[in-house]
Amino acid sequence: MNRSRLGYSVTGAALAILFLFPLLWSGWASVRTGSGFGLENYDRLFTSDNGVRLQNVVNSVVVSGLTVAGTLLVATFGGYAFGRFRFPGRDLLFLVTLAILMVPYATILIALYVLLGWIGLEDSLIGLSLVLIMFQLPFSIFMMRNSFEAVPRELEESAQMDGCATFGTLVRIMLPAVRPGLITVGLFAFLTSWSEFFAPLILLNSTDKFTTTLAVVNMRTASHGSIDYAALEAGVVFMAVPCLILFAFMQRSYVRGFTSGAIKG
Repeated sequence: MNRSRLGYSVTGAALAILFLFPLLWSGWASVRTGSGFGLENYDRLFTSDNGVRLQNVVNSVVVSGLTVAGTLLVATFGGYAFGRFRFPGRDLLFLVTLAILMVPYATILIALYVLLGWIGLEDSLIGLSLVLIMFQLPFSIFMMRNSFEAVPRELEESAQMDGCATFGTLVRIMLPAVRPGLITVGLFAFLTSWSEFFAPLILLNSTDKFTTTLAVVNMRTASHGSIDYAALEAGVVFMAVPCLILFAFMQRSYVRGFTSGAIKG
């Protein structure tokens, strides 16, 4: 028993070091200067001609906010329908939704770019957010379906006996019961949209629409062959800080949401 615990501890510590080392190294490199340590790299990140601007950060916040809100809205109604109702073709429709996970999203970005042009949302933060929402929905609907299925039906039946309609039952009874699942879906959508690079690269053309990720990469490619690695590491740390803060505050609900999904899945 002790050997098993020791093995788990060693394995966990090794994985922690493996995943934390790149972030710790980036943090060390971001404050390393020629004369020691300081914040000069962050100053260049935000003040250089091709550095990160406030507009880039605002764009990232807007895209992440729209993605999280849209994903939660659609995944909640979709998961509620798949998890609590019986209707013809339900299982087939759910399998089709999950099948989207097997399609590499990079292969359809060009088609989505053309589609956004048809509806007048090309080179726009709203269009980018819609694409990111679409990419998040298969996983999010799967998680919310499992979360809703884990709620005892007695709670729903009691609410209906008290006169609650379907929507009232969802808002008053079901949503508080699936709070860990909602946090998991929302946090996962934020982490993905905040750090997404390939979709903004394809779907955004105007520099004033660039997200923080594109701004950091643009700083590298616009240096005429001279790459400021220290400033780039500062950009990596700057982008990672919001994710670390959110995960630190929501990790319990995040893990509970994944656990409930695993049990029901």
